[in-house]
Amino acid sequence: MTASDPKADLRSYLQSARDALLWKLEGLSEYDIRRPLTPTGTNLLGLVKHVASVELGYLGDTFGRPSGEPLPWLEDGAEPNADMWVTADESREFIVALYRRAWTHADATIDALSLDTIGRVPWWPHDRDQVTLHHAVVRVIADTHRHAGHADIVRELIDGAVGMNKGNVNMAPGDSAWWGNHRSRLERAAQEADRDA
Repeated sequence: MTASDPKADLRSYLQSARDALLWKLEGLSEYDIRRPLTPTGTNLLGLVKHVASVELGYLGDTFGRPSGEPLPWLEDGAEPNADMWVTADESREFIVALYRRAWTHADATIDALSLDTIGRVPWWPHDRDQVTLHHAVVRVIADTHRHAGHADIVRELIDGAVGMNKGNVNMAPGDSAWWGNHRSRLERAAQEADRDA
């Protein structure tokens, strides 16, 4: 049995989600990383912008450790959902660098504080705004993995690329013909279930 290191476990799961999310941008054009592929506008670079903002908020401001990063898309008066898409003036390099700075800042918070440290989430109702660092880190991990899942689907819609991360595709083996047949089989099963309902 190995010794338990809760902070190391949390950082490992958080970093795996961060890496997966950024990997989904690799090899794509500016258009493809920005284009909305769902009715609500979900796009790859917007997901990165959002999770950078989440980390800076929950693992910075919440614990009295502001990053100093200007986040105009979160200021009072910003348009709704402005953290979920990237303007033409905000470059890929800018957003990715912001996200990496958010990692560094969040990791420094995790390193500096005990997991039972109490923080206050500025945007939560005042009577329910307290949170432990442990809770905040788990929340950020869950949010980042959720958005990495969104990125999986968006990337597959763009060019068919799939996989959990660069070193682990985590998919059943099969070529495009196999996957086409698999998808057709699932479609037939869905239609049959609908007819029988």
